[in-house]
Amino acid sequence: MKRLGRFELGDLDVEVRAGRDSVWCLIRRDGKGGLALRTAYLGGAAFTCTEATAEPGLALQIEVKSALGRHRLCFTTSGADLHRLRAQVLFTPAETMRIPHIPRDLYPLDEKDDPSRVQGNVEAAQRGVNAGLVYFRMDEPEFGSVLYFQNLTSLNPYFEATGTKPDGVVGGAWPELGYLPPTPESQQVDNPGLLAKGEEIALSDAIIVVRDWAANNEREMARQFLQMLGVAYQSFELPRVDYRDWVGRADRTLRDLQTAPVALEKHFGDLYVMPYVEGEVPDVMVQLSVIQALHEYAKWGREPIPLKDELKKGLEKFYDPKVKTLRRFLPDVGDEKDNNAVDSWYLYHPMLNLGRLALDGDEQARELLLKSIDYGIDAARHFKYAWPIMYDIRDFSIMQKARGDERFGQTDVGGIYAYVMLQCFELTGEDRFIKEARAALDAAKDLRFDLLYQANLTVWGAVACLRLWRITDDPEYLAQSYVYLAGLFHNCEIWESEIGHAKHYRNFMGVTCLHDAPYMAMYECFETFAGFDEYLSQAGPDLETAVRMLVSEYCKYALDRAWFYYPDVLPREIIHTGEHQSGTIDPTLSFPLEDLYGDGQSPGQIGQEIYGCGGAFVFATRSHHHVEGAPFRLYCDHFVRTQERTGERALSVRLDGGENCTANVSLVRLKRKKLPKIRVATAGGDAIRPRLTTDDRIDFHVPAHGRFVLTWE
Repeated sequence: MKRLGRFELGDLDVEVRAGRDSVWCLIRRDGKGGLALRTAYLGGAAFTCTEATAEPGLALQIEVKSALGRHRLCFTTSGADLHRLRAQVLFTPAETMRIPHIPRDLYPLDEKDDPSRVQGNVEAAQRGVNAGLVYFRMDEPEFGSVLYFQNLTSLNPYFEATGTKPDGVVGGAWPELGYLPPTPESQQVDNPGLLAKGEEIALSDAIIVVRDWAANNEREMARQFLQMLGVAYQSFELPRVDYRDWVGRADRTLRDLQTAPVALEKHFGDLYVMPYVEGEVPDVMVQLSVIQALHEYAKWGREPIPLKDELKKGLEKFYDPKVKTLRRFLPDVGDEKDNNAVDSWYLYHPMLNLGRLALDGDEQARELLLKSIDYGIDAARHFKYAWPIMYDIRDFSIMQKARGDERFGQTDVGGIYAYVMLQCFELTGEDRFIKEARAALDAAKDLRFDLLYQANLTVWGAVACLRLWRITDDPEYLAQSYVYLAGLFHNCEIWESEIGHAKHYRNFMGVTCLHDAPYMAMYECFETFAGFDEYLSQAGPDLETAVRMLVSEYCKYALDRAWFYYPDVLPREIIHTGEHQSGTIDPTLSFPLEDLYGDGQSPGQIGQEIYGCGGAFVFATRSHHHVEGAPFRLYCDHFVRTQERTGERALSVRLDGGENCTANVSLVRLKRKKLPKIRVATAGGDAIRPRLTTDDRIDFHVPAHGRFVLTWE
């Protein structure tokens, strides 16, 4: 092949060469093999290549001309730390055309550039329309571990022009890996579009991160994945986020919860929350989720919420003294539901919220938890800490063993179980709960990227690992928390979709709710947010830098993205109409839709979650902060770790986000008050200019990691 250019990538050598039908980027480590990245595929067309004057920041720019049109190949390298290469392929068609088949673009190479002789393993690849990545290791030769990340945000114009979707397009079968561009033919698109003559469009935006050592165990593999994903994340342009009035949303939600006839039902003289608008029947998970969220909001607002106490009165009806635990449904549920069927995670989730209430001084919650917990332990031991999907509460007989892949049950239930055990330890001091937590977390080892079953359970599992590390001082549990987080970010849509209806809402950093679900769900969104708050608060300085950054960025975008679950902010015409799996949709009610889709399907196909109403309260309590005596609240889209009043009109605030990342801070005017003159400065005294000033709000960008000082007149 003909060499077109060469540059260095740390200790790696990179060449760009023209072959018979493609232009290749060859990344090599002396004596240890390398990678071949196909950057332009010309098929049978004759082509010429020239090195163009590289734009600022580029290591190399190549122009390829053929009868098809012009390819512009742009290569960018990272600075210090892990080796990162970004290769962007921009194509200008010579004529209006339908895109032909383009093969996958990445091959591992041995010392003689032979892909067929390389030994290695793909650890993770794209699921659905989640992050377009493939993570693999090369063992022979010992090139190291590789993360290939396709920045799907850049490819939105291609998806729109062709009518295609990036569903499972990054992965492959060894040794043919990488990105397989979707075509109208491969996805059987009705009325496919064409690429317009003379209009440049991105065909690929590949980011490759390389480590010279391939991890040799599950925990180190997860840590490296998160570290490399963090390096990839910092290389592309991030979507904007906007201020969201979660306090106003929470107040509207509370009003609707109290007054909407569809929100509550009476059974046995007590009030119970309905799961959906005109859908399903009361259940214990829903009841406790809403109680816990109201408890947090009342504590934050420093005013009692009578509805919380009303809902607590009916909790005892879920307890069955015969089996000595909580049942999912009330005794009067009737034949429409099987009250003996236990969805494994459903047994422990209500206990988790009882534990949170109990640790905050609620004696009723403590009593109900401790008289239910032994059944939960019996179930865990019966299933040897590997729970099925569904079983019978009376005798543990399995009703459904495995999920759709027929390989695993509810893989991350051990994580939420361990979390509940540690709550019980904190409440009682009994060592048996520590032993149970250890047993559950140890049993989940070696599941690797199959660990995630449901996103919120996975995050509570990560928190349990961190708490157990703090209790036992065993660093393996800190490392095990990374396995849970690697599974979550693998299932995360780390791109901004403009496909179909998705152009009306935001999906960046949204995690799909289940391991195989096609949609993001509000309940999992705010639960992961709450869990991450606890995770970061306990982590301390030992936490991997990339993990701190990814978790903080996830929460930052959750505050923005979750706003679009509410049907009143979406165009009416895009919301699903017709048959709903669970009830109906009423856009006048401030309850979120369950489902948003990265591939642009109509939202609301599952229904409107009343049980998701806790999201508004959870987001409000963690993003809006009272400033005593000031005429404003402090809003921040990162978790505030400390705030200290250093003067009558001065406040020092420390954030714990990612290095080189940005947090959004707003000063929001209180009712019947006027915003004063405000100054924000870094800890070093450098003034930060506001980016927006109105009568009601002043917005600032501040460093996400470190301290800033707020003063006002």
